[in-house]
Amino acid sequence: MGTIREYEKEDGSISYHAEVRLRGHPSQRESFRTRSLAKKWIQDTESAIRDGRHFKTAEAKRHTLGELIDRFILQWLPKHPKHQAKQTALLTWWKNRLGHLLLSDLTSSVIADGRDALLSETTKRKRLRTSSTVNRYLASLSKALSIAVKEWGWLDDSPMRKVSKPRETPGRERFLSLEEKDKLLDACKRSDNSFLFPLVSLSLLTAMRFGEIIKLEWEDIDFTHHTITLRETKNGDRRVIPLIDAVESLFKLCPTYTVNASGLIFKSKRQNNQSGFISVRKAFQNALQDAGIQNFRWHDLRHTAASYLAMNGATQGELMAILGHRSPHMTRRYAHYSQKHLEGLMQRTGKKILLATREEE
Repeated sequence: MGTIREYEKEDGSISYHAEVRLRGHPSQRESFRTRSLAKKWIQDTESAIRDGRHFKTAEAKRHTLGELIDRFILQWLPKHPKHQAKQTALLTWWKNRLGHLLLSDLTSSVIADGRDALLSETTKRKRLRTSSTVNRYLASLSKALSIAVKEWGWLDDSPMRKVSKPRETPGRERFLSLEEKDKLLDACKRSDNSFLFPLVSLSLLTAMRFGEIIKLEWEDIDFTHHTITLRETKNGDRRVIPLIDAVESLFKLCPTYTVNASGLIFKSKRQNNQSGFISVRKAFQNALQDAGIQNFRWHDLRHTAASYLAMNGATQGELMAILGHRSPHMTRRYAHYSQKHLEGLMQRTGKKILLATREEE
């Protein structure tokens, strides 16, 4: 409820002090030259509080979104160097669009307009941004606003809470049939890039990401305890996976392998300053063309490996451990590949139950 008090200043002029007090919210006060301005402020403030658009007036009116983003990039992002460059790029987009706004004027509708602009803009590749990409833009701003609320006291609450995220399309489920797999591996053996065959084979055997494989060093391979340690993964967690016999054989065939080998396992010709360099990515595209395989990406090798594991009876927990997924939702996409395994399990169980029943009779 709003109240207005009239005060006479020393020079004889009149000042109107307006106050808004709503249950569950801190009191808000402002001074105005006229009663009409005070009434309008009360109406606007009460409406903003009820709609969740009103923030701590003192700090929210002192700082712009641009200042918030600059401080977040300077103070917070250095704690997470792996994501620093990407997050800075995402936040810079918000700064260029909304950085001039005071935090008190940053509403959920303004952010929603930014979300819609992201969805309608084309990228450098002249394609519309995907919903998942737009959600990453929203997540970067949401994190910055949350820190401003929890640690800096610049906002009472984040306006991002009322902004809905665009629905993401289902993930790709492209994987190689056994025939396609054989054709691709044969094409990789014929490639001019000597690392292509072991890299593709490792992806199929371990479900590791391309970035995880090329960063492997010999110190990460424990031939005694049969483990591979991934120190740099997508989610930042350290992951250990089994070193099976087939993978061990691939490692020992690598040109960089020696008994006391050290450093990168897959050291490219470019890094060795050798001529005639052909990148792995280019060699992979050539191999796909040679094998007659279409609509396939390197990351689909990881999906292929996970699908093969699921078809051979891997549980969701086992898949999560091998793939390094934090959420079961990410692994659930492979559940339908294990239906034959489940059918076989139920068939065997059913036979045992019937057999036991007959013996009792």
